[in-house]
Amino acid sequence: MTTKIIYSRVEIDNAFDATTWQKKIFNELATNFRSRSRLFPCTFGVAGFEADQLRFAFSENMDPGEVSSALKCYLKDARSFGKNTSLLVLSRPGPIQSLEHYRARFWSTLDGIHQTDDTEWPETIPAQIDSAGWEWCFGGEQIFVVCNTPAHVNRQSRRFSSFMLTFQPRWVFNGILDTRETAEKATSKIRSRILQYDLINPSEDLGLYGDPDNREFAQYFLDDENRAATCPFHSFTKKNQNEEEKVA
Repeated sequence: MTTKIIYSRVEIDNAFDATTWQKKIFNELATNFRSRSRLFPCTFGVAGFEADQLRFAFSENMDPGEVSSALKCYLKDARSFGKNTSLLVLSRPGPIQSLEHYRARFWSTLDGIHQTDDTEWPETIPAQIDSAGWEWCFGGEQIFVVCNTPAHVNRQSRRFSSFMLTFQPRWVFNGILDTRETAEKATSKIRSRILQYDLINPSEDLGLYGDPDNREFAQYFLDDENRAATCPFHSFTKKNQNEEEKVA
């Protein structure tokens, strides 16, 4: 078995046999991106897939340490992959759990990845999650995170056969979401596709980063109904800081 950590679309064909779980779920993902009868909502993701700008990693149980290694490897060269790049981390399919199970697993996984980060949290990004300027960061980079699960039914755009995480560096949105005018132009086609793709109206939590009423955390894990998101916890805190607080 190859020792590579992240793969391009082209590399996966040679890296995994057709009978492996990695190749099977990748093929499902490829089908979603390439469908012409059921257009995948994220036009940027589709463009990135076809241009081989996306990168993929596989972690059987979505182990935070493994995902961290993949993310570090990805960020090192991400700017050379193209303007529509993202890192997609896929796990092995298993028994379907409740949506709340996956929600808790998602935030626990993000926190676990954060614990391995040896880079300081950017000074310009607030630590408090429930704030307009907050965004998850790793390696000094702001990253928009999307979670897909097999428990999503109504929101098909967030459904996948296994627990999957997508990491999008904030800089991929430069020139696209900088102003409300450019953002509306860029997202109007996506929203139109969502209306056709999902069995539910677009979430009201979808917003523009930096707007006073916008909360990034609410967009990472969307509910399967249009209920308002609640903040998972106050902030991401390093383990050593937690220990110091306990001692104090």
